[in-house]
Amino acid sequence: MGDGIGRYRGTEGKLAQWLRRRPKSAAAPEEGGREELLLAVAAAGLPLAPAAHPAGYRCSCERIGCPTPARHPVSFAWQTQSTTDRSQVERWARNQPEANFITATGMVHDVLDVPLQAGRAALERLLAQGIDVGPVAESGDGRVLFFTATRGTPEDEDEWWPCELDCHPETMDEHPGLRWHCRGSYVLVPPARLPGDLTVDWLRGPEHPLPDPLTLLETLTDACARYAAEQGEPTGHEVAWPMGR
Repeated sequence: MGDGIGRYRGTEGKLAQWLRRRPKSAAAPEEGGREELLLAVAAAGLPLAPAAHPAGYRCSCERIGCPTPARHPVSFAWQTQSTTDRSQVERWARNQPEANFITATGMVHDVLDVPLQAGRAALERLLAQGIDVGPVAESGDGRVLFFTATRGTPEDEDEWWPCELDCHPETMDEHPGLRWHCRGSYVLVPPARLPGDLTVDWLRGPEHPLPDPLTLLETLTDACARYAAEQGEPTGHEVAWPMGR
């Protein structure tokens, strides 16, 4: 692939400059704004369920040593609980004013989740090429989330790799830095708060149509490979997810 990204040519695009100026953290939105943003996500067809929230530097679940503080669903039944019903989302938002929300992936949409530096570079490149990019969120813990249409359930179940919130270490060399959230996974949706006054915010809102993930994949994997090389991480292995149907 050609470079196409300003920072690789010794220059920097306007999007990259704007992203760099954005604050690393921000205050939680006004309550009305929070509810409106969540309803917009539900209206776009992305199923929601309540999630934990920060309690100081800890997680509201009060689990000792919670591995994903403020980043996980409240209920073990989150997959069946997830809904786009406006009335239910309104009740949750009003009755749980501090709660974050997750969206269950693999039903309507998938999420391609990449390191911050790679995600910013890829977003600038995709927009410069005129590629239709769907909703994109940035997480204060150093990730960029690209929301895409789901690839659906393949006929051969052996060809499907459900994924988790975090990659297993033994797979990181196969797709350095990239996590594909599909069936059986979830991500936080904006507006969300993380420990340490960090937030999850939209760069491009849920009003943007969901693209086919394969239209973004080459640019994202290229950006992740560049990022991994800069960080001295191993690269060069084939991807660990199904490409055919």
